Amino acid sequence: MNKKQRTVPSGHGLALLVLSAALLSACGKGPKADVAEQRATAPLLLAKEDVRDLGLSEQASGPVITGSIQPERRADLRAEVSAVVLQVLKENGESVRKGDLLVRLDDTAIRDSLTSAEEAARASAQSFEQAERQLQRQKTLQSQGMTSMQGLEDAEMRRNNAQSDLVAAKARVVTARQQLQRTEVRAPFDGVVSDRKVSPGDTSQMGKELVKVIDPRSLRFEGLVSADKLAELKVGQGVHFRVNGYGNTQFHGNIRRIDVAANATTRQVEVLVNLGEGEKPQAAGLYAEGNVEARSSEALMLEEASIVRAGDQAHAWRIHDGKLSKVALKLGERDTRTGQVAVTAGLSKGDKVLRKPTSTLKDGQAVELAKAPAASAASAAVAGG
Repeated sequence: MNKKQRTVPSGHGLALLVLSAALLSACGKGPKADVAEQRATAPLLLAKEDVRDLGLSEQASGPVITGSIQPERRADLRAEVSAVVLQVLKENGESVRKGDLLVRLDDTAIRDSLTSAEEAARASAQSFEQAERQLQRQKTLQSQGMTSMQGLEDAEMRRNNAQSDLVAAKARVVTARQQLQRTEVRAPFDGVVSDRKVSPGDTSQMGKELVKVIDPRSLRFEGLVSADKLAELKVGQGVHFRVNGYGNTQFHGNIRRIDVAANATTRQVEVLVNLGEGEKPQAAGLYAEGNVEARSSEALMLEEASIVRAGDQAHAWRIHDGKLSKVALKLGERDTRTGQVAVTAGLSKGDKVLRKPTSTLKDGQAVELAKAPAASAASAAVAGG
């Protein structure tokens, strides 16, 4: 009978098959699995810039101050006569010098008034001269006994009346000339036109605002502080603040004056702050907010970027003995000058923390600080030598 026979492997052949299967299984993982394992066990390499050593820093704190940037020298130029606007010679933002013509008003009626007043003054001057001659004549006749005392007194009275009329006529001339000058509105000081209120053809009544001029070199911080904090304020104290439109730029100044009365409605006290040296805001009217440097103390200060927040909890990543550890923090006040936050518990002076931790870090993860390039180059040179 031709039957197929199955060959049963011996014990030695079976062992070889098992060994081959194990080798194939190991080779099946491939090089990718080895790289993943190496990455999982390799320490996290950190540059010197990634780590910060904690130390004590000065923390300034004090009352909050809010307000706006305003010029000390500013002029709201208003119409002093009723007339039609003929010309507006400067636009918003244009620089002006003291005495520059800004607005010209129609002076036709005022010139007519001036002409009339000058003619009246000349007539009064002639009348006065004539009355004075008559008085002198009466004095001569009276000394010779050729006229009565009554005639002398009448001549003196006419002279005095003519003198009063002349003085009044001259005053009307001066008033008319002043009115004529007021039809030309000029800059009171060197500065910039900040707000033009009229256009040619407008009718300006007395008191109507025509144009505003400010001196940008005289900008200051006009702030308000709660009256509850009045006891903490002193002239000369430092103030740091931010201005709307300048991002996170910090400006500095000193308290120049503290108002002696609080606002009856807001219960706030006005504080004038002179701007310090360095960069200054260049536009008036911008909102500003900051703090008065009423108190200062030493504290552990941590940058906001180093703090990881989760709801009401906060933690940082500390490097100790070559490993990362997640440390819960208790935070204090924020220093508005630097943006750093005081750490009251969780870290100590001299601790090393990550400047900008990521979400992929693990507690207990091994870390290694990279050597500086200069030091590595020097070591290589020594080894080569």
